[in-house]
Amino acid sequence: MSVRKLKPITPGQRFRVVNNFEEITTNKPEKSLTVGIKKSGGRNQTGKMTMRYTGGGHKKKYRIIDFKRNKFNVEATVKTVEYDPNRTAFIALVEYADGEKRYIIAPNGIKVDQKIVSGESVEPNVGNAMKLKNIPLGTVISCVEMKPGQGAILARSAGSSAQLTSRDGKYAIIKLPSGESRMILTECMAMIGSVSNSDHQLTVSGKAGRSRWLGRRPRTRAVVMNPVDHPMGGGEGRSSGGHPRSRNGMPAKGYKTRKKNKVSNRYIVSKRK
Repeated sequence: MSVRKLKPITPGQRFRVVNNFEEITTNKPEKSLTVGIKKSGGRNQTGKMTMRYTGGGHKKKYRIIDFKRNKFNVEATVKTVEYDPNRTAFIALVEYADGEKRYIIAPNGIKVDQKIVSGESVEPNVGNAMKLKNIPLGTVISCVEMKPGQGAILARSAGSSAQLTSRDGKYAIIKLPSGESRMILTECMAMIGSVSNSDHQLTVSGKAGRSRWLGRRPRTRAVVMNPVDHPMGGGEGRSSGGHPRSRNGMPAKGYKTRKKNKVSNRYIVSKRK
């Protein structure tokens, strides 16, 4: 996995840093595992804009990903490693011994023709999926469930990973990418290894047009708005805008918004940094 800096032959390429896509093996998705996406442009069912700075973007199809990995003790062969426009991580097309095909989040280092399997008594090799109660302590994991059978929720983006640090009764203690340590039921599934495309954070778009391709419209800074539009708007000349806060007045820059009496607080062993 590596990135490549382009020669500045145009203004848009002067600062552009692109992904080499060395792991990608095909550019055509599996047709049976794709569905169309209807874009809203940030509007709700009545046509009112509820999400600003959203709209446009390249047409794309959604790849149906198997986040549950619930086909137990059936060996699968990795057919392709593909780019997915809907997420930062790469995805892998696997074909099970009975002929069924599924997409999974590709772990770092996965290769075509590699054999993977999910189950309780399987080897803790990269790409295999196991319950937390069967994974050796200290193992780097990703695509972690929060509730048994729910499907992967945690550590799914490019390059992210968690670590299984200990077990206490029916709970396993996981150190998450944010630095938070949290208790999760040992019946939950997780994939061995970190997520692919770890150099995603090193890429530089190089021009504003690339954000438009991704469906992001230009964002207006709060300090240039009028007082009626934002708490940080108004003032004579180039004023600083006052205390940083959101459009509805919630302070930013370190203000804690998590509820003190939230039910899931008891599962957090140590908070994120």
